[in-house]
Amino acid sequence: MGKSLARIIGIARHRLSTDGDGVTTLVAFHGCPLHCRYCLNPQSLGDGGKFKEYTPELLYREIRIDELYFLATNGGVTFGGGEPCLRPDFIRRFRELCDESWQINLETSLNVPMDNIASLLPVVNTLIIDIKDMNSEIYRNYTGLDNSLVLSNLRLIADNGRQSDCIVRIPLIPEFTTDADRDASRAALEQLGFTRFDLFTYQIRKQCL
Repeated sequence: MGKSLARIIGIARHRLSTDGDGVTTLVAFHGCPLHCRYCLNPQSLGDGGKFKEYTPELLYREIRIDELYFLATNGGVTFGGGEPCLRPDFIRRFRELCDESWQINLETSLNVPMDNIASLLPVVNTLIIDIKDMNSEIYRNYTGLDNSLVLSNLRLIADNGRQSDCIVRIPLIPEFTTDADRDASRAALEQLGFTRFDLFTYQIRKQCL
């Protein structure tokens, strides 16, 4: 698949203050490096052949119908997934197409190459970071991957002074983390200068087990 062609598993319009300021449209990409125990969007993994492929231009033409909502509410587009930061060229091209007043947000695990994050920071307004847990052993047990890239990308964001543009989600994950684990994660993030946190508990359904 070309760098400016991506499979989209869903487009959700008219979201209000759930994944960014104002009215947003959530665009979910296929593809994710993680295999989380309780995956919210399992359709983002595996064969993506059933999902429609978009160019940035095609996606822009479909989304711009809501431009007046974006401009009136300081809203815009939130890219999620899956992992949107696997598609930095697509997102950068989309940014070129839309009004500069649109907010561009990312919902990301940050478990991607540092070059991807470096190329996206200049074109993104808000990063909503799903950190899972800062402890490497807990992270690996839950996601199946190491979190070294996550930690490197957090430092990259901090080095660029973008901590205030981030909302860091720190969940309490049944069977994987405790309140003490979450407190430790928050303290480590505060040491890096992050101040905006979303603390919540995963609600586990039987079919996820």
